[in-house]
Amino acid sequence: MSYQALDPDKTAVLFFDMLNRYHTNDEPLVLNCVRLRDAADDHGIPVFFAAADHRPDGEDAAMLFSDTNYALEPWPDPEHAHIGHNRTMVSGSDEIQILDALKAGPKDYVIKKHRWNAFHQTNLELSLRTRGVDTIVLCGGATRIGIASTAYGARDLDFNLVIVRDCCSDSLADTMDQFMERVFPFMARVRTLEETIAMMGAGIG
Repeated sequence: MSYQALDPDKTAVLFFDMLNRYHTNDEPLVLNCVRLRDAADDHGIPVFFAAADHRPDGEDAAMLFSDTNYALEPWPDPEHAHIGHNRTMVSGSDEIQILDALKAGPKDYVIKKHRWNAFHQTNLELSLRTRGVDTIVLCGGATRIGIASTAYGARDLDFNLVIVRDCCSDSLADTMDQFMERVFPFMARVRTLEETIAMMGAGIG
């Protein structure tokens, strides 16, 4: 294991919620993710997709109190309005399909998740351990939600992390900067796409 390199036999790329609901195939973030995916394929690094998957009736959503919605807008009626009541990303819908630009192939792993943390009650850890993976290259969005939750989960499970800054997204720019500059550096290596691809190349041989 090296600080400056990624061993292809011990590394996996994890795309978080790169789905039709959140992105279009031609946006810059997605094009960056395509380049990362291509580099992973070129170096024999396995690719994982964590994808939201929820019951149409919303009965798998916990009704948890919060002060605001995801946009940090206060609930008009906090006693009766919860994020769980606004459940989207329904199982089988087009919204939760992985973007065509990153379409999962037969050798890829699709992890259907029901919470922010992609490890929570899924087979993600088992699949990574079975492949001998100890390092996760993490990207997708939203940074303050799924990326952060999954990063903390990976940290608690003793996985090394590389978080690819220009392959992550968040609708709140200041929050994105805070995580990339003030939170993630003490639990991960935060790198650009170009730096990550170079690390993949340095791990060959």
